[in-house]
Amino acid sequence: MTLSGNEIRKQIHLAAHFPGVNNTTVWADPASESQVDFSSFVHLAETAERGKFDFFFLAEGLRLREHRGRIHDLDVVGRPDTLTVLEALAGATSHLGLAGTINTTFNEPYELAKQFATLDHLSDGRAAWNLVTSSDAFTGENFRRGGFLEHSQRYVRADEVVDVVRQLWDSWRAGAPVIDRKRGIFAADSDIAPFDIHTTQFDIAGRFEVPRSPQGHPVLLQAGDSDEGREFGAAKADAIFSRHGTLEEGRAFYTDVKSRLAKYGRTYNDLKILPAATFVLGDTTEEAHENARRIRLQQVGPQTAIAFLEQVWGKDLSAYDPDGPLPDIEPEDNVNITRGRVRHAKDPLAVAKEWRAKAEAENLSIRELIIEVTARQQFIGTPADVAAEIDEYVQTDASDGFILVPHLTPGGLDGFVDKVVPLLQERGSFRTEYEGATLRSHLGLQHPHSTSEGVRAS
Repeated sequence: MTLSGNEIRKQIHLAAHFPGVNNTTVWADPASESQVDFSSFVHLAETAERGKFDFFFLAEGLRLREHRGRIHDLDVVGRPDTLTVLEALAGATSHLGLAGTINTTFNEPYELAKQFATLDHLSDGRAAWNLVTSSDAFTGENFRRGGFLEHSQRYVRADEVVDVVRQLWDSWRAGAPVIDRKRGIFAADSDIAPFDIHTTQFDIAGRFEVPRSPQGHPVLLQAGDSDEGREFGAAKADAIFSRHGTLEEGRAFYTDVKSRLAKYGRTYNDLKILPAATFVLGDTTEEAHENARRIRLQQVGPQTAIAFLEQVWGKDLSAYDPDGPLPDIEPEDNVNITRGRVRHAKDPLAVAKEWRAKAEAENLSIRELIIEVTARQQFIGTPADVAAEIDEYVQTDASDGFILVPHLTPGGLDGFVDKVVPLLQERGSFRTEYEGATLRSHLGLQHPHSTSEGVRAS
């Protein structure tokens, strides 16, 4: 789609994903620093805020992943508590949204409501909650209800969690006086509605402790690509963390999810679609692709290549040469030797057949094949190339923006902010200054009570 010079451009939404323990992270690079020092979190957050990003995104891990009984390499640094880090960052930033992944399966609505309302207060309205579900008994072993939840019930619980949390947030009447001991203002009983909630998952009663927060409801993000997940996102979420990376896939997902909104009384603008994306820059297109090749070799070392292959084959393949051909043996069916993450292949035999055909046709070793089939690099080129491609995705409704995942901690976003953001601003597709104070304002989302109570995001 080509826009005329006078046509109003859609505004791009950008978020920064702290690299942490995902499989894009490069540990061996000399520029890689600590995954747990607070200075690393501050560096990325300050860079994102300098670039006028919508929010900083921090994932959560509830258990160290294991592969063949050993801790997964990327988890050995540990995973600090998400909310604690975000609360600390509230004091290190002034406009940047603060989003954290917190599981709906292993947490209770009352504590979730209190934690995110508190973060919203501490940040003056910049909190966001990325809702995820889990029916993983391995993860559940860390919790009192380990493994109790059937896979089919994960969204049933999540749906009830969100409804209960919203009811608790709403129990403090909008516009009620906030407690201020210096000025002698106190909330009256009539301003705090008691709750008495009974669902298939919860039986709770009482009064909520935290006054209504600046956004009314912190922004709700959701990640889930199944039909059930898409429906849940259309009904409940303010933004969806999508995994669809190509223009064609992005447009199809965008159209599908947004077409579901009307049945819930929602419009296209009520939900943002934000795929995760990586980027590699270079002064020339050739340099960018050479940088991308080097990064992929760092991301998929010899041991990583074999470990990934073992996830599909379901057996020990350590005797095989990562620079040699694929195993001539068949995968085990329904054997998962990696715990704490989703198995790559639902049908190992079919995947093995497909990979063998690809490896034979392109003369690929095990490591070369894994680099090919696990590629997550999306935007590769000069800053001008990357700016143009990102803009095309948004202007043609393949997404509303991107959650960028750098490969280095903490400086991996620096080049994007310094070189790509100014070009997006020149195009008129990205803000040059923050226009509001809350995350809802950054994302162009209404305050949840704006229609009935005349409250708007600021």
